[in-house]
Amino acid sequence: MAYQFIFVDSLQKVLPEQKPEAMGEAKLSGLRGEVLCFQLAYTRDYQRGPIWQKDLAYTLSGDDKVLAATRISRVELVPVALPAYLDRLDGNYLFTDPRLGPDLLEPVESNIFRPYAKQWRSLWFEVTLGENLPAGDYPVTLQVSQEDQVIWEDTITLAVVPLQLPEQTLIHTEWFHGDCLADYYSCPVFSEEHWRLLGNFMESAVRNSVNLLLTPIFTPPLDTAVGGERTTIQLVGIEQDGDKFIFDFTLLDRWIELALAKGIRYFEMAHFFTQWGAMHAPKILARVDRSAEAEQIFGWDTPATGPAYKNFLYQFIPALKTFLAERGLLDRTYFHISDEPRLEHKDSYRAAKEMVWPLLQDCKVIDALSSYEFYRSGLVEHPIPSNNHIESFLDNDIADLWTYYCCSQTVDVSNRFMAMPSARNRIIGVQLYLHKISGFLHWGFNFYNAQYSVRPINPFLVTDAVNAFPSGDAFIVYPAKDGTALDSLRGRVFAQAMQDMRAFQLLESLAGRDAVEALIREDVEGELTFAKYPEAASYLLNLREKVNAELMRFVEA
Repeated sequence: MAYQFIFVDSLQKVLPEQKPEAMGEAKLSGLRGEVLCFQLAYTRDYQRGPIWQKDLAYTLSGDDKVLAATRISRVELVPVALPAYLDRLDGNYLFTDPRLGPDLLEPVESNIFRPYAKQWRSLWFEVTLGENLPAGDYPVTLQVSQEDQVIWEDTITLAVVPLQLPEQTLIHTEWFHGDCLADYYSCPVFSEEHWRLLGNFMESAVRNSVNLLLTPIFTPPLDTAVGGERTTIQLVGIEQDGDKFIFDFTLLDRWIELALAKGIRYFEMAHFFTQWGAMHAPKILARVDRSAEAEQIFGWDTPATGPAYKNFLYQFIPALKTFLAERGLLDRTYFHISDEPRLEHKDSYRAAKEMVWPLLQDCKVIDALSSYEFYRSGLVEHPIPSNNHIESFLDNDIADLWTYYCCSQTVDVSNRFMAMPSARNRIIGVQLYLHKISGFLHWGFNFYNAQYSVRPINPFLVTDAVNAFPSGDAFIVYPAKDGTALDSLRGRVFAQAMQDMRAFQLLESLAGRDAVEALIREDVEGELTFAKYPEAASYLLNLREKVNAELMRFVEA
């Protein structure tokens, strides 16, 4: 039976019906500490019934240190029921019809695999270049055998630039939904099993370049139907005695210790007011008058600026700040008023902000919004505009600017829907560097609910929050049976964008910013903005090789 095997770069999504393009040269370069990725695409021409199928086996050979640092996954297909909003579309999508698409990275259990007939599939290889790996070329040979007979063999070369990839300076949050883990795995919130799951997913977040962690001091008021509620996840214990409150930060302390141990550096507290308008208090539970069980004391029936909630916040926020300061974390903590306020919410947002501002004016307060007029009104000191509305903020030289994207950023700009090419995902690293962006926010690290959190979903079967967001918007990791997080193509490619940014910064420290910008703009026709950029994967792949070549010049000097 005829088989085909092709080395493929990490920016190609291997679609079942389409033969992928082979790498121009089977060679990749990277810095120490960097993760290099490539794929082996494969298919077969004909398939008989299962009793005649003969499995294939792959074998890697090369430097022992390189092989020990290699992770291999199968790129699995998942349902893409909502590839795109058909009324908000451009030409830079791979497909717009509902189908199965490549995304899930399933770690291999052995070196045995079985190609599908008339379908292209791929294996995903990740090699972490060790911090002490000597400079030079490291050939890695991949053999495919059937019944001990080699039927294909090729070699890819990994070149090590003997400079350390610098630490990530971009502050990056992917909103972490701890309640979704309790729901999916059917375990009580903050049970020992839940803490194990939280640690596993925090570790995955860090691996995917997250360094700022959404922290549920009380249940985050995010993507929740008005009048509805999400599974309660509240780290702060509260006792109410009349109009006085006592706070227990034991669970919050455990959360912080776990996150720091996994590599998290910054923390963001859950929003103090409900999403889309700051009209209400979030769901908050407390033990009232020394009762044994906690009960809800605030929620959808609580006016945001009412006296009861104001009294609570004026006791809670100072206590929280004191706790964080004692931990040495207050200057690494971010606070939110309300998510995504629009112009029609100016009055309610203003009232909520002014109520708590005396308590937070010496803190870092950030909120996602898209209206420059809203920012110009003075209501948000540190705005996070979406990448399709960021130009007005850039034109006005807003300092310490962040950006975000979500389901609404569908035309022209970078995003990471499953139906989009990976180059559209990875270009964000170039854009963040060029425009000196300080932070990036995304709402969906592991949102495993239908829209508005009306019910939990199975993310292996539902990737669009039940016909709400383009497939892939709501999460970048999948929940494994053993309680670990499984990677996605989208998450790993975004992590490559973060590596690009760090490599640019390293070259800037040696050659100056002008030299790096000139290299980035080389061979680019016209502007390079958040909405205009080279769409071809070859631009990004060639750019990194050029950057690495320039870095080698400083090594050899």
